[in-house]
Amino acid sequence: MADELIDILDEAGKPTGKIRLKSDAHAYGLYHASVHIWFYTEDGEILFQKRADEKDTFPGLWDVSVAGHIGTGESPENSAIREIKEEIGLIVSKDNLEFIGIYLAKKTPAPELFDNEFHHIYVSKLYTSISTLTIQKEEVSDISLIEIDTFKNTLYDSVRNNIYVPHDKEYYELILKEIKNRLS
Repeated sequence: MADELIDILDEAGKPTGKIRLKSDAHAYGLYHASVHIWFYTEDGEILFQKRADEKDTFPGLWDVSVAGHIGTGESPENSAIREIKEEIGLIVSKDNLEFIGIYLAKKTPAPELFDNEFHHIYVSKLYTSISTLTIQKEEVSDISLIEIDTFKNTLYDSVRNNIYVPHDKEYYELILKEIKNRLS
């Protein structure tokens, strides 16, 4: 996976004017921004991706439909559109994305790897079959639709929830609430 230049943020999520490699941000725990895009179907299913085994953070675990770092000078929306096309081969417009908020996540996924990210979160209805999607093998090893209640039950089961990236429960509850509101 290629390293990339990203903007460094302060603890409040404001740009500092500094630009660093993503690997530096993770090595030194520098704050930076990412996009998370959650796709859902009219049938109440959520699209999950299984992270490639070669990923430096949470390899082989199921995660958000699409995610990635916001490149230097890139807007969150443009980053989301780019990441969606790269990771699952789907072309969307800004009109397809609903921004639901920013969530600060602080994680130490591995020794000497400090991930302090402001996730810019979007939801979008998935209008196509997952069989038409093309995954980026360097980033994603598989994709699957999981029914909302099945995911929620697994999430709160401490024996079975270790197949998912360990986002905060508050983060997952925000996502589930926003998707359920759109299905009502």
